[in-house]
Amino acid sequence: MIPVPALLTERLVIRPLSMGDLEDVYRLLDEQEGSARTEPEGRQARADWLQWTVLGYEQLARLHQPPFGERAITLHDSGELVGLAGHTPVFDALPQISALAPPGGTLQGVNACELGLYYHVAPAWRRQGIAREAAQALSDFAFAQLHVWRIVATTTYDNEGSQAVMRRLGMAILTNPRPDPFHLQIAGVRYNPAVLQAKR
Repeated sequence: MIPVPALLTERLVIRPLSMGDLEDVYRLLDEQEGSARTEPEGRQARADWLQWTVLGYEQLARLHQPPFGERAITLHDSGELVGLAGHTPVFDALPQISALAPPGGTLQGVNACELGLYYHVAPAWRRQGIAREAAQALSDFAFAQLHVWRIVATTTYDNEGSQAVMRRLGMAILTNPRPDPFHLQIAGVRYNPAVLQAKR
């Protein structure tokens, strides 16, 4: 499996995380989001997560697995870390949404695993197209280099910002017809343009 290199866009560099990013990542995911953990406990937990993420890049590539894991979104000019984005496994009750179900209809009580798209931008940098720009670069790489047939992203009804990113990526916005699981309210899906073209 091809590891994801640093991806360059007009404004951004989407690169692998390193242990040197700990303070920025802790500030982004824990301090700014109001983590309930105490400071020492939270910082150590975030350090453990970051080490696992960094080690995962090499191990997943060695095992020929998809390049799962968050990556740093940094500004091209200054190098400032302003968010995270990456491919993550979406293991959820997706088959109960008709457009994501297998032929024959929806399935309840069944989970499926898809290549997911994750993005999270620092509050000060939101509403500037950064999440869309990073997610577009990751989607383009997944389609052109990993040859996946589709990408899925999930969110909740009240996360209008995430839904806006999905729409700007050209994702179809799907609604879960059931109340559970609570976190799977909205799913966005985008198909590989090359796959769609081949079907015609």
